[in-house]
Amino acid sequence: MESGTALEIAARIRDGQQSAADLIEAHLARIKAIDPLINSFTDVTAERARKQALRIDQMIEGGIDPGPLAGVPFAVKNLFDIEGVVTRAGSRINRARPPADRDAELILRLQRHGAILLGALNMGEYAYDFTGENAHDGNCLNPHDRGRMTGGSSSGSAAAVAAGLVPVSLGSDTNGSIRVPSALCGIFGLKPTYGRLSRHGVFPFCDSFDHVGPMARSVGDLALAFELMQGHDPKDPVSAAKPPVAIDLTAGMTGIRVAIAGDYFRQGGTGAAHAAVDQVAAALGSDREALLPQAAVARASAYIIANSEGSALHLERLRRQAFDFDVDTRYRFLSGACLPAAWVIKAQRFRRWFQSQAQTLFRDIDVLLAPATPCSAPKSGEKWLQLGDQTLPLRPNLGIFTQPISFIGLPSLVVPLPQESGLPLGVQLIAAPWREDLLLRTASSLEAMGVARAPMAAL
Repeated sequence: MESGTALEIAARIRDGQQSAADLIEAHLARIKAIDPLINSFTDVTAERARKQALRIDQMIEGGIDPGPLAGVPFAVKNLFDIEGVVTRAGSRINRARPPADRDAELILRLQRHGAILLGALNMGEYAYDFTGENAHDGNCLNPHDRGRMTGGSSSGSAAAVAAGLVPVSLGSDTNGSIRVPSALCGIFGLKPTYGRLSRHGVFPFCDSFDHVGPMARSVGDLALAFELMQGHDPKDPVSAAKPPVAIDLTAGMTGIRVAIAGDYFRQGGTGAAHAAVDQVAAALGSDREALLPQAAVARASAYIIANSEGSALHLERLRRQAFDFDVDTRYRFLSGACLPAAWVIKAQRFRRWFQSQAQTLFRDIDVLLAPATPCSAPKSGEKWLQLGDQTLPLRPNLGIFTQPISFIGLPSLVVPLPQESGLPLGVQLIAAPWREDLLLRTASSLEAMGVARAPMAAL
């Protein structure tokens, strides 16, 4: 089944070419047939979806426009609250929590514009993961090669979109958890500016890094979902009182200055990962390099802050239920609980300096290019990553290029580049705070040129 983009679906539903009820049944049938192969869903909210579809059809019959996402199916990472569903956040411990009594704010916003929720998606435990492997809900498998990782922690969000189970999903990104799986599964993923989209009703990992954002197989769908979710939310203490940014994908690249991130971002990946950046730069007509200094220190500082904040959040769970964590997650949080306060303070001071360096950089350029991951999707179960003559632990090093960016809250969008191997690679487009419009225009131009595209995985 190829139901098309969210924009195409909504147009068919509004024009009466297809009923929302029929479309939702087709998607539920595809989930039932395909998802056992990839394990992207943890909860399918079928009856709720049927009721929402019926309401959409009734609105159309009554001459009421349900909105720009009329009948469009979507799903969310299982750390978003869904009314009547337990918010597990990929853990065993959270299963003892009562079901959520209200939807997360972003679910409500998409539904107000006609979208229909199909359920919750698999993820790494407590969002502390780059692989997509989960000891409690089972590993999420890459739709392009089921012997390989999806990346994480928004594993199900990427896999469900890549497999055509939903055209749009929501994920979260603390250190790279939208960007890494988007790259490894070959879809578009947007981590907006820190504070741009409401996190109300989303289970936290690291409050000062946590972002939420959309994932899709087309830039148009990504832009539309992002536009409709914008707006200040007083229920989220870090939600910025910024006016929504207008997105005009027809504006092209006029006036957008592009550069390749140099030094740190030109090292540490496979040749193919760096070649993908060069391919995007060439398509955009740029051979300029720009330096974001001491990015390696930024990555180390990001680790210290995220680990200490995440561990503080889970300290009581570690005391009472340590053995209910996956063993790897448990040890990461325990190590974070032992970090000296002096290290955290020093990392925070460096963070402010690094942010000022980024502000200076973006006076001279508009979009910075960098790899999203150091390699294409590793085989499931792999523990080590071979990069040149270095053998590194795989789990933390899938995020070597994403952590310095989320560390200071910059917006970043991953564009997927198909490869002859069949395993896609992703390139990060990075901009100054609040300039998601530049990222979406650049991604749209790359998509129009055929450089970036996200074909549905053949399953």
